[in-house]
This record gives sequence, structure tokens and C-alpha cells, in this order.
Amino acid sequence: MTKIKEIISAEDKLLQLYNLQKIHSKIDELSVLQGELPEEVQDLEDELAGLETRIGNFESEMEHLSAQVANHNGNIQKAEDLIAKYEKQQMNVKNNREFDAISKEIEMQNLEIELSKKRIRDIGRDTDAKRQNLQDAQRRRDLKKRDLEMKKKELEVITAETEKEQGELRILADRASVGIEERLLNAYNRIRNTYRNGLAVVLVSRDACGGCFGKIPPQRQIEIRQHKKILLCEHCGRILVDPRIDPEYEDEIIID
Repeated sequence: MTKIKEIISAEDKLLQLYNLQKIHSKIDELSVLQGELPEEVQDLEDELAGLETRIGNFESEMEHLSAQVANHNGNIQKAEDLIAKYEKQQMNVKNNREFDAISKEIEMQNLEIELSKKRIRDIGRDTDAKRQNLQDAQRRRDLKKRDLEMKKKELEVITAETEKEQGELRILADRASVGIEERLLNAYNRIRNTYRNGLAVVLVSRDACGGCFGKIPPQRQIEIRQHKKILLCEHCGRILVDPRIDPEYEDEIIID
């Protein structure tokens, strides 16, 4: 037995696409309610991650500087111990040559002490600067954390309000997509993804495309009203539909 394939008219195809577009537009409207909050939350999270890394680097650098100070203090203690030892030896020298040799050693150790003290002072100034930078970064982190918590709560409230309705609309969109042939549906999705407002199917309004407002020649308008084939806007590539295909149409203009 031969299976008869159902032939769908161009008008029916246009109506299917137009109804699908209306559902998707409602979903998009609900997404707009979230505004730029999702992007703002993501930006704050990225900035916080950067601040945490910066704070970690400052803390690591300060630990390294602290270790250097401890090392220099150890050098000072060793030099002082050697000076005390050499001074005792100096009291028991047998000649001037031994005395002068020990005196040079004491002088060298005193220079080591002064050099270590200078380096400790330099490190102290560097540590103070890094501590200030660390405190500034910590204050910024705390402020960003508070901002992030507020944005997340705001986004959660809006999402909770729209999530159920969006879910129901997505189910309707899936059902509306079932009867559309794959080639046409792919073209619809491609056009829809091209534009930020997600409009792939638009009404002809006031002799112009309802998406880009490009003027449509009179002959083209006649062909669109006949609903005998699917026609695209010569300017933006959107699918054009005669307003009379929509019983709820009231001479509205869809704004890009």
C-alpha cells in the first residue's frame, strides 16, 4: 500500500513559522527581564577570581619578604657572635700583626651587620607598600563580594518569577517545531541566531520589513500577500509574512 505524503501549502508553512516566532519572542521577552544581570554576575565572579589571585600573590610575596628579614636577622646575630669571639681573641694576641688581622675581621663583620640592616630597612619599605596593596585588594574584594551577593539574589528572584513560564513556553515551542520540515526549521534557526532580538519571521508593516524597516517594492508586497511561497527580506534576510496571516494583528511594528 502506497503511503501518501501530506502536502503542506506555503501559507501553512508561513503560519507555522510565524506561530513559532511568536512563542520564541515571548521567551525572549522573559529573558530581557533579567537584563544584563547574568553578564554582571559573571563579570563580578571573574573580577573576584582575579582579586583572589592578586591577594594570594601579595600574601606569598610578603611571606617571602618576611623570610628574607629573618635570614638577615640571622646574619646579624652570627656577625655579632663573631665580633664577640674576635674581641676576646684580640685581648690575647701576641703581636700587632695578629691584632690588625682580628681588627679587620671585626670591621668586616660590622660591615655585614650594616649591610643586613640596610637590606632589612629596604625590605620593610617594600613590605609596607605590599601590605597597603594587599589591604586595598582585600577591601575591593569585600565590596565586590557584597555586590555579587546582591546581584545574585536579584537574579534569583527574577529567574524564579520567569522560570516556570519560560519552561511552559519552551514546551510549546518544541511542539510547534514538530510540524515544520527540517530544512525550513534550520533556516529559521539560522536567521534567528543572526539577530540579537531573535526575530527570524517578521510582518510587513507600512510597506517595510518589520525587522530592518527596509522598504519592500510593491510587486514584492503583492507576492507576499499571496502566500504562495516563502520570501525573504532583500535587506536583512528575514522571512516576510503578510500581517493578515495573524488574526490578532493590529498594524503594529516590531522594533529591532
